[in-house]
Amino acid sequence: MTSQDEPVIQTEQLSKRFGATQALDHVSLRVSAGCTGLLGPNGAGKSTLIKVVLGLLTPDEGQVAVAGHDIRREVLVVRALVGYMPEHDCLPADWRAQDFVRYMGELHGLPTQVAIQRASDTLYAVGLGEERFRAIGGFSTGMKQRVKLAQALVHDPQMVLLDEPTNGLDPAGRDEMIALIGRIAHVMGIHVVLSSHLLTDVERVADNVIILNQGQVAAQGSLAELTTATGAVTIRTRAPGEALAEALRARGYGAECDGYEVRVDYRSDAVYDAIRDSAVETDAAVMYLKRRSLTLEDIYLAGQQPAQATHAEARR
Repeated sequence: MTSQDEPVIQTEQLSKRFGATQALDHVSLRVSAGCTGLLGPNGAGKSTLIKVVLGLLTPDEGQVAVAGHDIRREVLVVRALVGYMPEHDCLPADWRAQDFVRYMGELHGLPTQVAIQRASDTLYAVGLGEERFRAIGGFSTGMKQRVKLAQALVHDPQMVLLDEPTNGLDPAGRDEMIALIGRIAHVMGIHVVLSSHLLTDVERVADNVIILNQGQVAAQGSLAELTTATGAVTIRTRAPGEALAEALRARGYGAECDGYEVRVDYRSDAVYDAIRDSAVETDAAVMYLKRRSLTLEDIYLAGQQPAQATHAEARR
């Protein structure tokens, strides 16, 4: 098993090209334990990255290690450790859910009797215990997504790669799927990589995030660190605040004024001393003061600006 300090997945200078399209461009990233959200617009490289990690695509350059195993030399070992839930509907309509999940367990090397029991247990775990002997073709979209999740879990992997698991689900179905993913990561102890374009889904369940844009890493790290890495302190004053903003700028802080509201960059708690001293100096009556932390949406949108430096790049 991977320890909490070891990366679940690590890539170094990973590149993959399809003709004139650079799908992955020297991607270096680290997936930590727990649940990691993999974000990015269509064409960002998310699905390509997943397929390289699974050994379904061979990278043009760079290295990939999964739980310490080199994907080029130990692809069968990696596949035994990983479960994969694909984005698209690829289920046999005339198969019963129990038979399909059992078969997938056997493909992963489980003996038949073990695979039968594991299929039942896993289908119960994803909420399909009563429906497991029904043909998949009669299932709703939400039930089919659960079958795909069950087959990814049947062989008791160390980690699962989930590609758009809430696709096509109504709000109630999305809530249930996200709750399932949270239980897998935080109760069952299986590491999760959740690839999604839905920020709210990722924000609800992820411990860490990786944001891709145009085949490159735009940001990565723990969600808590990224959302508190920067931000601003908002100050509202009784009179127009330009003098206060100017005094803060004189102390080396980036500050903007919009009428009675001043926004000053937060770098450390020392900014509050600077605000106090500047307010005294300019005789500004401060009516409101609050630090605004970044949201996942802020980080995502910033990551879509090609020239903008990211928190991850600054740390590297």
